[in-house]
Amino acid sequence: MKIAVLTGSPRKNGNSAYLAEQFIKGAEEKGHEVFRFDCAFKQVEPCRACNRCGMNGPCLFNDDFQELRPHLIDADMVVFATPMYYFSIPAQMKRVIDRFYAINGQIKDTPKKSALLMTYADTSRKEADPMLAHYHTLMDYLGWTSVGEVVASGVWTAGSVRNTDYPQQAYLLGKSL
Repeated sequence: MKIAVLTGSPRKNGNSAYLAEQFIKGAEEKGHEVFRFDCAFKQVEPCRACNRCGMNGPCLFNDDFQELRPHLIDADMVVFATPMYYFSIPAQMKRVIDRFYAINGQIKDTPKKSALLMTYADTSRKEADPMLAHYHTLMDYLGWTSVGEVVASGVWTAGSVRNTDYPQQAYLLGKSL
């Protein structure tokens, strides 16, 4: 299976980045091909709604999204590994997701799988609801099947996720595919 993993954290050694590493480790051990795209360290312009792409063509911008584009189209699975920032996906990842518009005709209603690896500082599950709702709405729109979620609460400082069972959950999710 071809898997595209999108990371959203601007911290190279952040908690969600570590969950992504563990997921990738499990998936690669099972023989899957994984492409990782670290949204915060790439130059991706926000969608300008110019509609030049027509939802299925070249984008106005020739930026780092071009590196990701073929991997998203060919992927059997897309994984979103991200912290929660103010009850939503960080802007770095949101820019990338908004650019899905340019390939909408090639990724919508395709039999892709997805997963969410999410970290957040609070311990209240209620605080995660807005981001989870966004993820589920996106999956419903795209027609993709979510095969798992690791929702890591109570992890704020860099590295604090390592002292929990969430990395093992991410690894096992990758290994289960």
